[in-house]
Amino acid sequence: MSYLAQKGYFNQSLCHRLVTSGIFVLQCGDPTASGQGGPKFYIPNENFPAPGANSYPAGTVAMAKGQDLPDGTPTIGSQFFIVYQDNSQLAANYTIFGRVTQGLDIVKAIAAAGNAPDGVGPAQPIAIEKFDVK
Repeated sequence: MSYLAQKGYFNQSLCHRLVTSGIFVLQCGDPTASGQGGPKFYIPNENFPAPGANSYPAGTVAMAKGQDLPDGTPTIGSQFFIVYQDNSQLAANYTIFGRVTQGLDIVKAIAAAGNAPDGVGPAQPIAIEKFDVK
């Protein structure tokens, strides 16, 4: 993530997925905003939370992933999600790499506005102006 952030990979990219029940996440990090985009490399699974009633508390930032490749390689590239409400339904197998320290109220307001007509993205386009990893 640091490498991609330093290269400006996420700047001006749209958040493409909003889940308003169950797992309560806003998903971003796909420069195509299709849910299928990402860099041409993958990172390993690591830094899983301890399984439990609240594995992903509000403010958690974790890597999104698709199905593993046939050889077992995880498909974790650039997409990530922000948990905006305590979450007990998401399996404890997503790599956590950060937490929101300011602005979680903004993510909650985005979620409160609901989904776009397609039922996938946020009601209004949400772009990442600048992405920093500290």
